[in-house]
Amino acid sequence: MASSASTNPAHAHFESFLQAQLCQDVLSSFQGLCGALGLEPGGGLPQYRKLKAQLNYWSAKSLWAKLDKRAEQPVYQQGRACARTKCLVVGAGPCGLRAAVELALLGARVVLVEKRTKFSRHNVLHLWPFTIHDLRALGAKKFYGRFCTGTLDHISIRQLQLLLLKVVLLLGVEIHWGVTFTGLQPPPKKGSGWRARLQPHPPAPLANYEFDVLISAAGGKFVPEGFTVREMRGKLAIGITVNFVNRRTVEETQVPEISGVARIYNQSFFQSLLKATGIDLENIVYYKDDTHYFVMTAKKQCLLRLGVLRQDWPEIDRLLGSANVVPEALQRFVRAAADFATNGKLGKLEFARDAHGRPDISAFDFTSMMRAESSARVQEKDGARLLLGLVGDCLVEPFWPLGTGVARGFLAAFDAAWMVKRWAEGAGPLEVLAERESLYQLLSQTSPENMHRNVAQYELDPATRYPTLNLRAVTPHQVQDLYDVMAKEPRRRPSDKPDAGKPATGTQEELLRWCREQTAGYPGVHVTDLSSSWADGRALCALVHRLRPGLLEPAELRGVGALEATAWALKVAEHELGIPPVLSAKAVVAGSDPLGLIAYLSHFHSTFKNTAHGPGGPEGPARQGFPGTSSAVLFLGKLQRTLQRPRAQENREDTGGKKPRLEGEAKTPSTEEPPVPESDVPLTPPSQHQEAGAGDLCALCGEHLYILERLCADGRFFHRSCFRCHTCEATLWPGGYRQHPGDGHFYCLQHLPQEGPEEDGGDQGPGSQDLPAAEEASMPSGPSPAVTPPEGTRAAPSPGQPTQPTRRLIRLSSPERQRLSSLQLTPEPELEPPPKPPRSCAALARQALEGSFVGWGMPVQSPQVLVATEEEQEQSASSSEEEEEEEEAAAGETTALGSDMEQALVTLAKNSGTMSKYPTWQRTLLRRAREEEMKRFCKAQAVQRRLHEIETALGDLEAEGMKVELALRSQGGSPEQQNTLWMEQLLQLVQKKNSLLAEEAELMITVQELNLEEKQWHLDQELRGYLNQEGALKTPADRQAEEQLLKKLLDVVNQRDTLIRFQEELRLSELA
Repeated sequence: MASSASTNPAHAHFESFLQAQLCQDVLSSFQGLCGALGLEPGGGLPQYRKLKAQLNYWSAKSLWAKLDKRAEQPVYQQGRACARTKCLVVGAGPCGLRAAVELALLGARVVLVEKRTKFSRHNVLHLWPFTIHDLRALGAKKFYGRFCTGTLDHISIRQLQLLLLKVVLLLGVEIHWGVTFTGLQPPPKKGSGWRARLQPHPPAPLANYEFDVLISAAGGKFVPEGFTVREMRGKLAIGITVNFVNRRTVEETQVPEISGVARIYNQSFFQSLLKATGIDLENIVYYKDDTHYFVMTAKKQCLLRLGVLRQDWPEIDRLLGSANVVPEALQRFVRAAADFATNGKLGKLEFARDAHGRPDISAFDFTSMMRAESSARVQEKDGARLLLGLVGDCLVEPFWPLGTGVARGFLAAFDAAWMVKRWAEGAGPLEVLAERESLYQLLSQTSPENMHRNVAQYELDPATRYPTLNLRAVTPHQVQDLYDVMAKEPRRRPSDKPDAGKPATGTQEELLRWCREQTAGYPGVHVTDLSSSWADGRALCALVHRLRPGLLEPAELRGVGALEATAWALKVAEHELGIPPVLSAKAVVAGSDPLGLIAYLSHFHSTFKNTAHGPGGPEGPARQGFPGTSSAVLFLGKLQRTLQRPRAQENREDTGGKKPRLEGEAKTPSTEEPPVPESDVPLTPPSQHQEAGAGDLCALCGEHLYILERLCADGRFFHRSCFRCHTCEATLWPGGYRQHPGDGHFYCLQHLPQEGPEEDGGDQGPGSQDLPAAEEASMPSGPSPAVTPPEGTRAAPSPGQPTQPTRRLIRLSSPERQRLSSLQLTPEPELEPPPKPPRSCAALARQALEGSFVGWGMPVQSPQVLVATEEEQEQSASSSEEEEEEEEAAAGETTALGSDMEQALVTLAKNSGTMSKYPTWQRTLLRRAREEEMKRFCKAQAVQRRLHEIETALGDLEAEGMKVELALRSQGGSPEQQNTLWMEQLLQLVQKKNSLLAEEAELMITVQELNLEEKQWHLDQELRGYLNQEGALKTPADRQAEEQLLKKLLDVVNQRDTLIRFQEELRLSELA
């Protein structure tokens, strides 16, 4: 065979084609192959069939078998499904090439234009399981032998483009390089077709090429005319990518990859990075491919401090422009970050080179991401119809930390090709567009978990990919504006029509009517307006009582002043209904802020307007669960109050004169400390500190507060932009901050200063708090808060009771409070171990392996978990024996398990008599561990991105609300109709803000969950190290440390259980 290959020019060209690693080498070798066989490139499927028939070469047969298996799927109809369709694909990125493959298999004539002349992007893409299987089915292993070997689930953009380029060339796609698409050229006369405007000087056949389908995959900066793009903005986000040379030494292959570590759940790693190098990051990812690829999100202030950026410019383009970036400082920055993340095991880091011969390093902005409003359009002129479709970044710009770009890009390519097939079948334009938009609605929601598990069954038909598919989710009537007949006026979207005639919801009159209904029947309460009727506090108390009976009997209001009654109602509404105040009790009583009162009451209305309550005033029953109430807001509110409570109790003074509550444990806070009231506290005058301001001045900056700007925390009002950590200036969220009693500043839990050394294990340090039970989100709090013993009086835990959780040391005052446990959110200063590095794939694989053991490190007798995992993999992907052998041959490049885990796995395989399965089990464990690590990282990054988007959206609402409020307060001679319109706008903005705050609280619950999961993992690893020691070798210090770790681990497990029960009850309440 070797001699035959050396004497047959076609065989030699084919081998060069397979091994080519540069774009120009691929093109030249394929040109030589076609010349040796007497074929013309770009002839579509007929060219592929001739090539296969004439190249009867052993090395090509396995590739033909794979491509034939794909082409023989019924959906392609033997290449006749789109035989009369002419397509133009713009862009030779991975998504454009993948779309061209599908169109070619359908039998369409496909012409592809690309403005570049070579592939030079080393950046690495994360691959979902279905993309790995899809590329293998196209012969990826034949073109790139190291493709996804062992546990690898990624590939460089350049390699992905190269292997897809080889496939499209074999399938007869016509490709033109160095040609830029600038727009469409409509048919000049009836009977002619659509053409493309191309630069600089396209060849005549290309310039005269008429097509009826255009697929744009030209990237996010180019979207064809007619498509509307929506911007999704977050906070300033600066990403940095860098590629270092991979010499493939033994030492380099042993360095574990980092699928992703984020500050949101592993703050200690980034704190140690900051301390060691001065580098402040939000996240970091490391992949090992053709290069050592790192991508990270850096903070602007850090880049300025380290001299990477010369000046701080407000314009993003100017901030990250080449004139403002110091290359040498940027190189030092990324070298130090990469060296720290890999513990210096990569040796001397040498930069890979980009297309221009410069170090392959780039700083980019992903503050804003673009998303097309629609995925397809149809244009028609003089009877010539053109179908336009978007794929890749010009459809949806991916958020890089999620690793969804290429996977969703491939899905969009499949959906676009399915649309072309339906177009070729003769389906009506509106029907085709409606189906495509129905699929587009699914795209942003797709993940490996909510798609069909059996990736081997994926075909062009979307029903094989999406379990919950409804191709009629969008109706033809809804996409009429996407069908543009150029001879007529363009149709308008129904949603774009003026809504002046649409009845407004949440008007002032409707609000007043609802308040009357809710307060009817209460003695002494007569609501006639939204200002003076609320001055005595009784109307507000009646409204709260109607929504939450049992907290107060109306008779108790006798003799209570207006200020006290109003303050009580504001507290209960915040603590038990999740409605934070936007004005003070003094402002309500004095009637000095009527707009603030209307905005406050509108929150009650929007939340409870659909809630049925019993008739007849105070005697009528009311439901205990409220569909509109944000349980997450309530949960985090209680969590924040328990955060503040320990310090307040430790520092409060014994003022006397107050009647003890219940068992005498609760004391009244002094007026020098912000109060931490509970809703069931008897009516007492509010503290002087709480009512010091009227709510229209920020407690930090002293500037005026407009209604939508007001953020209430600890009884005071702030600008959201002012309410930040005093150290790192990060936005403070409920459940994630505390006020230091010494300096009075607010801090995130990570930077909260310590008052003094912790005692006896520090299990109740400053970062501890009671985690509210799930039931508290929808029920009145019963007993008084738990009281922390005075500092210095805590007893050391008894060695004889190592399994008792630390909540017994808090001295809870009632059985209900015993359901709570302390939540540790900050590292304890002395006993907390050194910051942990990011969880590597090997560490997670160890966790997966230990999950199949019983007890502490004792293997089971039968490998049930591993066998089940192996069977699931066999069902989800049917790889050939050849690929399995190639994977095993390349397994040496994968990250190894720890020596103890390797030995445990070998023992497990020997004891079960399945030693032959050991290599498969090892790869399975490592791959599953990598998938879990990536899933966790993606979840954290999605939460963080959405939090930033919410913060940006709230800022926009505040700016808009300020304009409306100013117009209302200076209404002067404005017509009544205009004032009514402004009021409606203000109430709508308030409702949008409340909705965003509720979503923000739900995301913060997820953050708490991620933090606890990370903490449990570290504690579990430390504890197992002690438990695996022989008892005779343990010192008393070891035993004490083991006991403390066990206590902490049990606490964290209880806290996670509380969160899980809360989320489950929330889910059930939503279903009710």
